[in-house]
Amino acid sequence: MAERRRVVAHGNVQGVFFRESTRREAERLGVAGWAENLGDGTVEAVFEGPAAAVDALVEFVRGGPGHSTVDSVDVRTEAAEGLRGFSTR
Repeated sequence: MAERRRVVAHGNVQGVFFRESTRREAERLGVAGWAENLGDGTVEAVFEGPAAAVDALVEFVRGGPGHSTVDSVDVRTEAAEGLRGFSTR
């Protein structure tokens, strides 16, 4: 059964390959979803897939992918929608 998490990463997370690094790790882990820059300087992302893979991707984001510095990450559990693939917006 697929799990879904919506995350918002705060810190120096835009213009530092955060989204691209997250996309690559998501594909490696077999997690679907997307990541996008928001106007307030954060990055929002949705991850769907096996629970262990989604949890691993959340921890990857906490660690500051790319050249980012992550100050905090908000995580919300949501109902899975059956997403396929991973995109950056």
